Amino acid sequence: MDFAWSAEEETFRGEIREFLQAELPEGWGITQFWDPDDDAQFGFAHEFTKKLGRKNWLAVSWPQEYGGLDWPFWKQFIFNEELANFDAPVVGRNATRFLGPTIMRYGTEEQKKRHLPGILSGETVWCQGYSEPNAGSDLGSLQTRAAQDGDEFVINGQKIWTSMAHHSQWIFMLARTDPDAPKHRGISYFLVDMQTPGITVKPLIDMSNGHHFNEVYFENVRVPRSGLLGELNRGWYMATTTLSYERSGIEGPAAAARYVRLLTQYAKETQRNGKPMAEDPLLRQRLGQLATEVEVARALAWRIASIQTKGDIPGPEAPALKVFGSELFQRIAQTGMQMLGLYGQLESDSKWAPLAGAIERLYLVSVSRTIAAGTSEIQRNIIAERGLGLPR
Repeated sequence: MDFAWSAEEETFRGEIREFLQAELPEGWGITQFWDPDDDAQFGFAHEFTKKLGRKNWLAVSWPQEYGGLDWPFWKQFIFNEELANFDAPVVGRNATRFLGPTIMRYGTEEQKKRHLPGILSGETVWCQGYSEPNAGSDLGSLQTRAAQDGDEFVINGQKIWTSMAHHSQWIFMLARTDPDAPKHRGISYFLVDMQTPGITVKPLIDMSNGHHFNEVYFENVRVPRSGLLGELNRGWYMATTTLSYERSGIEGPAAAARYVRLLTQYAKETQRNGKPMAEDPLLRQRLGQLATEVEVARALAWRIASIQTKGDIPGPEAPALKVFGSELFQRIAQTGMQMLGLYGQLESDSKWAPLAGAIERLYLVSVSRTIAAGTSEIQRNIIAERGLGLPR
C-alpha cells in the first residue's frame, strides 16, 4: 500500500499549517494547550472554529448539496490530522464528525436545511444526550421518556456526563418512546433546542477541577415532531451510526503522537543524575514502544478512513481504534508522570510545571477515556461479536 500523499494533498496540508501558525498564539501546542474545561478559552475557541467555517474547511468532504466542498475524504483526514497536530481549539467536532453525517443519512430535507449550515459554519454548538445515571455502558436501558402528544413529544428524564452542554444551543439525544418494546427497539432519536422551556443544565466538576461535563434535566419539555430524526422507535440503530463515526478518526492518534514528541524532547533536554534522560535505555525503550503504538493507532485510523472514502459506515474497526487509542493515552500519561516525577503533579499555573502542566492534566482526564463514548469492555464485546463473529 502506498501511503504517500499527492502533490495537491501536500499543498492543502501546507495551507492548513500556514493558517494555524498565523491564527494560533505563539507556542500553542508546546507551551500553551487547549483546555475545553476553561470557560475563558471557549470564546476564543468558538471564534477560531467560525474562522475555519468561513473557509469552508470544517467538513470539506461533505457533498456540495449540503454545503460542503465534495472533496475526497482523504483531504478531510489531512485537515483533522493537522488540527490535532497543532492542538487546535475547535468547538463542535461532534457535529461535523458524527452528527452531520447522521443527519445527512437519516434526516428530512427540512432538518438538513435547518441544521447542516450551522454545523458547517461553526456557529451552532451541539451536545450529545446519551448516557443517564443508570444507563451508561448498557445504554439500551435508558429511561428518559418522550411521550407523543399530538404533533409534539413531551420529554421527561435526565442525562449525565453531557459534554459542553453549558455552551450548547442544541442537543442530539435518545429517549424511550415505546416503554413496552424490547429495550433497543423502543428508542427514538431527537434534535432538541437547548432553550426549550423545561431544560435545566447543572455542572459536574471532574477531578481535574474542570467543568466539561454536565447533568441535563428534562421536565415536560415539548419538542415538535420536526425534532424527531428518522423513524419513530428506530433511534437505536441511528445512534449506532453516530457512535461508529464518534469512535473513529485520526485526531486521537495524532494527539497521542504529539504527546510522545513532547516527552521525547523533554527527555533529550533534561538532565538526571548528570546525564540526559534520553540516555536511559529503559526510558528509550518505553518511548520507542509508545511511538510504535502510535503508529498502530494511526494505521487503524487509515483503515477506517479508507472505508469512509467509499461512503460506508465504519464497522468493528471503529471500536478497535477507540479501545486501543483510549488505553494508549493512559499509557502515555503514566509514562509521562514517571518521567516528570513529583514535578509532574504541578498544574499549569505553576512556573515549575514541566511542559506547562500538559502531562498533569492528561494523567487526570485520560482516566475517563476508557469510559467515554463506550467503555473498553463494551468495545471488546462489539469487536468480538461483529468483527470476529463470536456468540453474544
